[in-house]
Amino acid sequence: MNIILDACAIIAFFRNEKGADVVREIITNESNNSMIHVVNLCEIYYDFYRDIGEVETEKLIEELQYINVKTRFDLTDSFWRKVAKYKATIKRISLGDCFALTLANQENGILVTSDRKEFEPLIPLNLCQINFIR
Repeated sequence: MNIILDACAIIAFFRNEKGADVVREIITNESNNSMIHVVNLCEIYYDFYRDIGEVETEKLIEELQYINVKTRFDLTDSFWRKVAKYKATIKRISLGDCFALTLANQENGILVTSDRKEFEPLIPLNLCQINFIR
């Protein structure tokens, strides 16, 4: 199963917040193909960089690769245009979330997030399956 992780899900995992156990179960399940778009990885990086500095943040990013979360660098013309269309037409969604949404849509995957405020209104649109960790 293709799993697309939003930045907030990985942040919850690393900070052992509510929902971390759900993320842990997803990424350790060998039948899942877990991935994150590099833009969402950037969100994780700057969030932790502010709190724990570069050296410790680099260790966290390396750990993601170790636990088999693949970084995706998709940025074809059709990909970024779809990201831009989501940003233009979906009210109150961040650009980073548009990257996660586009990747989930492209890969026919499940988007895993904790961000109900931005993603719950999208459920009726059936763009992709969205699972909330909390």
